[in-house]
Amino acid sequence: MSPEAFSEQERELLSRYFTNLDGPVFALVNLPEVVKGALFARYSRSAKSLRRLFLDEFVGDLDVTGDTSLDATIGLKRAEQLYERVFSEYGDDSVAQLGGVHLACEQSSNLLTKILERGRLMSYLEQSTRYVPYDSRLASGHYRYLREPAILDSPLGARYIGEMDRMFDTYATLLPLLQEFVQRRSPRREGISAFAHRAAVRATCLDALRGLLPAGSLSNLGIYGTGQGYEQLLLRLRSNPLPEAQRYYELIFEELEKVIPSFLTRLKRAERGGLWADYLRQSEETTAKLVASLLPREVPQAGTSVSLTYHDRDGEDRVLAAICYEHSNLPETELRERVSRLGADERAALMTAYVGERRNRRHKPGRAFEATSYRFDIVSDYGAFRDLQRHRLLTIEWQHLGTDLGYSVPELIEEAGLAEPYVDSLERSRALHDGLAKYFPDLCGYAVALGYNIRYSIEMNAREAMHLIELRSTPQGHPAYRRVAAELYRLIAEEAGHGLLGAAMSFVDLSGDDLGRLESEQRAAERAATRRARAADQGTSNTP
Repeated sequence: MSPEAFSEQERELLSRYFTNLDGPVFALVNLPEVVKGALFARYSRSAKSLRRLFLDEFVGDLDVTGDTSLDATIGLKRAEQLYERVFSEYGDDSVAQLGGVHLACEQSSNLLTKILERGRLMSYLEQSTRYVPYDSRLASGHYRYLREPAILDSPLGARYIGEMDRMFDTYATLLPLLQEFVQRRSPRREGISAFAHRAAVRATCLDALRGLLPAGSLSNLGIYGTGQGYEQLLLRLRSNPLPEAQRYYELIFEELEKVIPSFLTRLKRAERGGLWADYLRQSEETTAKLVASLLPREVPQAGTSVSLTYHDRDGEDRVLAAICYEHSNLPETELRERVSRLGADERAALMTAYVGERRNRRHKPGRAFEATSYRFDIVSDYGAFRDLQRHRLLTIEWQHLGTDLGYSVPELIEEAGLAEPYVDSLERSRALHDGLAKYFPDLCGYAVALGYNIRYSIEMNAREAMHLIELRSTPQGHPAYRRVAAELYRLIAEEAGHGLLGAAMSFVDLSGDDLGRLESEQRAAERAATRRARAADQGTSNTP
């Protein structure tokens, strides 16, 4: 991707707040934390680059007149000397947990975003396929997907470009057709604003069509993390065989050196960071070779599934004992033995008291729910996996993205009579993947459409299960991960037999809705109207 063009005046302004103006990776500096957070939040729903978004939508609300002397490295030398003394001389790793950086990683593929987002100790906001369509070409004339040099320089380069373009052409062709169908099927109801209805229709259609986008589609990602979190992220990238990961290792390292150089000291030393990355790489390679020799691959059965592979039969006893623990003076083993003898009504009363009166899904019980856990084996489309993978408190592992597990066609696509071109595009994705796999086994995943299935395991405690299932079962969620959430709920409440824990998840929503985002979009429209009215009363302007 070519660097984004900015005028001289824009470059002068941007240089105060961004560590570079030309590359796809850059840090944010010299801005209030609330502005950086708001900028990242807006970023996830915009097709604009972060720097362009800042110019277009944020500069007007900031007083930058006093910032003319700032640049992106102001005060760095003194800060570096201070951290060097504490961090290096005293060896206090906890210092690296207290210094944070907002970093933008633009033009990264969907494969790379999963590597970037793997760390638990960081926060991420990824550009949403629900709000950002991929139906138009960039100024360069290209669609937004990775043009991996190794593939383009090979005899398969022309085929890769041609087939990827056709996948995006299909997406662009079907989007207006599907929107027209949904508008006819779900006309605007009285009391619903035209804006909210259009937004809900658009989100529904983009959700249904995202399965056509290949994993090589480019996304923008906002990251906030501590020095310690970035150290782990850089190690993951450095030890990963994906060339794109290696490139972003260099880009991220370069930008972080401008703002937190002392936190990267260990990574720069061959006997520390070099050995650390070598250990991770060698362990991964050795394990992969041994597993391949011990357990040869087989052709898997295609289709989606969710199965419970592990649970604690005494899980509810563990939770009830943990509920009692801080209110008792007994050891945990005795508490578990005693609660196991309680009657059903007493057990239910204890759970009800601890869960309390939940008025919304954000009211959650405490850490006693972490006393038991579940492990699931899931096969879902890659799009749903992307959404579930970002839950950082669970343990998630995934297998190689390919086409063997098949795909499913969204019901909405079938109802609209668009299944044939949809399937044709997915089959084009399969053929391209298979052709690339013979020569580029690590890169062929870029060609796999998000509608193809991937296998992954999730392990989580009951507290995280409540959070994930209630959040991902809401009507405004994507149908693919709503189905997964519903099955996770059933398996916990019925197959594991944890009915009390299931009953505590009172905000699980198993209903259906033609326009799942409609109510949410209507509330957003009403809030925007209120802000505009308040601004008009105050004689000011406010961008919605």
